[in-house]
Amino acid sequence: MITLHHVPQSRSMRVLWLLHELEIDFQVVEHAFDKSLRQPEFLTLSPAGRVPALEIEGERMFESGAMVEYLCERFPEWGLGRAPGDMDRMAWLVWVHFAETISQHVAALTQQHIMLYEDEMRSPIIMKLEVARLRKCYEAIEARLSTPVENRDYLLTSGFSACDIAVGQAVYMARRFARLDGYPEVQAWYARITERESFAKSLPGPDSALIYEQEFYEVWDG
Repeated sequence: MITLHHVPQSRSMRVLWLLHELEIDFQVVEHAFDKSLRQPEFLTLSPAGRVPALEIEGERMFESGAMVEYLCERFPEWGLGRAPGDMDRMAWLVWVHFAETISQHVAALTQQHIMLYEDEMRSPIIMKLEVARLRKCYEAIEARLSTPVENRDYLLTSGFSACDIAVGQAVYMARRFARLDGYPEVQAWYARITERESFAKSLPGPDSALIYEQEFYEVWDG
C-alpha cells in the first residue's frame, strides 16, 4: 500500500496529483499546517517535519522531487517519466526540479504573509524581491513554451509528463503572490493542465484546512 502524508495547498499536492494521474491504489493521511508536523511520530517519516512524506511497502520517502522520479520509474506504463536515453530525459529532470525553485520563493512569501503574525516582523523589501523572483520563473516557463517547436503544448516536446505536474502545482501556489498577466503561453499551458481530472482530484476538499485563505496576497506596504 502507498500512503501519502499530505497538507492541502502544499508541495505534497504535486505528489497527490501524480498519484491520481497514475491511477494506482493509495491512501492519503491529511495533516494540518501546524506544529503537529514537528511531533516525534511524524519526524520518523520526514525528519525536517515537512510534507510530503510517502510510505510505500515499508519504505519511506520525504522529498517530493525524489517521489516524482521514483513513482514515474516504478509505473513507467503511464508515460509520465522519461527514461535514461530518452531525448527528453535531460529536460524532464531539469523541469521536475525547477518546481522546487518556484516553491522556495512561494515558501518565503507564505512566511511573510501568513506565518509572521506581527506587522513588524514582515518586510516589504523581501516580499517585492520574492515576487520579482517568481516573475523570473514565469519568464523561464514562458520562454520554454514559446520555443518554435511543433506541438509545444507542454514543457516537453514529447508531450504531457510529470514535469508539467510538478511545475504546474508550483505555479498553482505562486499565483497567490504573482499573477500570470503578461505571460500568455504560461496562462494557456496552466489552463490546459489544470483541466485534467487528476488536478481537480488533488485540490483541497470542502473540509480541508487551508494554508491560503485569500485568492491573492498583495505586497504589504508597512
